[in-house]
Amino acid sequence: MTVSLTDATSSERAVTVIACGAIAREIGAVLAANRLAHVNLVCLPAMLHNAPQKIVPAVEAAIAAARARGCQQIFIAYADCGTGGGLDALCRREAVARIPGPHCYAFFRGNERFAEEAEAHLTTFWLTDFLARQFDAFVTRPFKLDRHPEMVGMLFGNYERIVYLAQTDDPALDRKGQAIAARLGLTYERRLVGYGDLTPSLLEAAGA
Repeated sequence: MTVSLTDATSSERAVTVIACGAIAREIGAVLAANRLAHVNLVCLPAMLHNAPQKIVPAVEAAIAAARARGCQQIFIAYADCGTGGGLDALCRREAVARIPGPHCYAFFRGNERFAEEAEAHLTTFWLTDFLARQFDAFVTRPFKLDRHPEMVGMLFGNYERIVYLAQTDDPALDRKGQAIAARLGLTYERRLVGYGDLTPSLLEAAGA
């Protein structure tokens, strides 16, 4: 199921952004801040991240649906997101672009800076505003950590720290991040990074 958050298809400048639902709030903020009323945002379920093999078929279907509605300009607001290059192959076939980067943590941090810190990534579990807010829905319950706390060591035993890449300066989300780290037995670090490479990617796609 897709969710359309805006409807700009009547404009000759209309651009359809097919996005991961996990970054819908951030994309909406960028569109509003830059008055990009000609961008139509279509969000796919964020839960696809727990089954990345389903991302490419879902995006392909969304592209087909957008073109059936007469959309000519389409942008994919996903990074590779665990598709192993499958999303790039689809983008080439469909002649559409996507946000550069391996995943949202990288483009929120800034892809170049994220790559420079690659060695430290192996023992880091990343949070964003979305995942800090929805950790129980996307991690605790799907992996049954609430019923089987012994699974925490199996899933997170190789991690040393949580790094929360914050999009907004929200003390409540900061407290949630700290609580998640304490629950997992990891050290905690928060970095206020904003939207990183998301903003310029959307502005370019929108022709702004």
